[in-house]
Amino acid sequence: MPLLRTRWFGRVPYAEAWDLQRAFWEGRVSGRTPDDYLLLLEHPHTYTVGRNGSRSNMLASDEQLTELGAELFFVDRGGDITYHGPGQLVGYPILALADSKRIRPYVKRIEQVLIETLAALGIEAWAEFGYPGVWTASGKVAAIGVRVARGVTMHGFALNVNTELSYFHHINPCGITDRAVTSMAHLLDRPVTIEEVVGELIPRFASAFRYARRETQLGAFVRGQGRPRRFEVDRLVEEGTFAAGPDDPPSTERGLLPGEPERPPWMRVRAQMGSGYTDLKKLMRDMELHTVCEEAGCPNIYECFGQGTATLMILGDRCTRACGFCDVTTGKPTEVDIFEPFRAASATEQMGLRHAVVTSVNRDDLEDGGAGIFAATIREIRNRVPSCDVEVLIPDFKGDRQALETVMVEKPSVLNHNTETVLRLQRDVRTAASYGRSLALLARAKWINPAGAVKSGLIVGLGETKEEVLGALGDLRAVGADIVTIGQYLRPTARHRPVHRYVHPAEFDEYRRFGEGIGISKVESGPLVRSSYHARESLEASKPALLPVQVEHR
Repeated sequence: MPLLRTRWFGRVPYAEAWDLQRAFWEGRVSGRTPDDYLLLLEHPHTYTVGRNGSRSNMLASDEQLTELGAELFFVDRGGDITYHGPGQLVGYPILALADSKRIRPYVKRIEQVLIETLAALGIEAWAEFGYPGVWTASGKVAAIGVRVARGVTMHGFALNVNTELSYFHHINPCGITDRAVTSMAHLLDRPVTIEEVVGELIPRFASAFRYARRETQLGAFVRGQGRPRRFEVDRLVEEGTFAAGPDDPPSTERGLLPGEPERPPWMRVRAQMGSGYTDLKKLMRDMELHTVCEEAGCPNIYECFGQGTATLMILGDRCTRACGFCDVTTGKPTEVDIFEPFRAASATEQMGLRHAVVTSVNRDDLEDGGAGIFAATIREIRNRVPSCDVEVLIPDFKGDRQALETVMVEKPSVLNHNTETVLRLQRDVRTAASYGRSLALLARAKWINPAGAVKSGLIVGLGETKEEVLGALGDLRAVGADIVTIGQYLRPTARHRPVHRYVHPAEFDEYRRFGEGIGISKVESGPLVRSSYHARESLEASKPALLPVQVEHR
């Protein structure tokens, strides 16, 4: 019984979104996920030309495109040239069609969904034979361009909500020269929000494709007409962000912020500062190295240090971002130390590690985000300790694929990048990061090195629901993640985001069973779990499943 998972990603650069939908398409085709997806988003200024199009309908030169701040892509959908930009709702359905040869009925259904959505908001619209899309008396309000490969759909529709229509003047939209383009805001003569449109569109899309509505978040479903399928709707991301306070922290009572729950017994950690702990701490200081274990206040530091295990943090100890859950210092970063990879390799050798974990602060000040230092560190560790597996926990590099490739060319044993939280809480929890970007990075890493393990992590207790965590696990599986860690959020200081709840160990076990049940090779889930907890054991557990699966478009 397939589920329709709807995902509102916000504004996503076109190249990332293209890879994102390819990842979900691949997941559906290969069987990594049994579920269909409806990806909803906006793009920055972008022009795309489909298989049936030509550059001749682009009226702007490359220089003019640069002045417009727009990109041009030649893509594998049907149709000619179109524009995507802020204020336009773009939908990419990733659906397994019962009959993949009947593409026209599929397009007609999408047209009907858009027509009904517009009608619900007071706009009369219709479809016209020979002109795919949706039309009004003032012109075209929505474009449609699709692709069906291996029985699964890609690309989709673009509905002009509050779109700046002047960008259409630089093209012949869809190759048509004698008909206008319009927007919902123009037709209604008032501002229209994308959230308003999404609220009307999703249930109509689900109804048109015969998904039954989910009545509660606890898994009760009702049957609709036709196939007994279901759909879920992500709550839209709330505006505003949570950031650490400036100078004076909020007042606490017995160490608790207002409304925070008491820390339960299973969250109490005993400090055991034996010789292993003190020796490793001294080694890190002697070699002028940092560990994320110390910088982020990891609760497992005594256990891991006592066993001679640490997660090295390169590129300094100051982060260019200020996420509401993290205790790493934010500020102006230090100069890049080109000798840091050599010291990291030496420390790995002295500790006798068989599995080295290397992470970093975010370095948005660097052109490559620090990717070159990551690559050098992998090389040097391998030179010093050839038998050592190297796991890298990387930032998102602001979506720069070339930076990711710089790291991946060294073929790390594990490429780890944390998703951190569920889609709804992304903007509120992660500064300058996004759920869609993280999923695209994980998919790209798997494509570049199919034989390597791809890993991600979630923190819970931030305000998410159980259903949202299960949905995030489904997304991670769909894009190819092999290993997932799930741990309890612990507020580092009074300035950080409050703890919403302490998740019971039984619920962590439920997440583990669900994740491994849907095909994730290893889910390390528990109150004290962190990204590199039992890292070597997780890699060993996932190795039998690390056989590359190539799914080609045809």
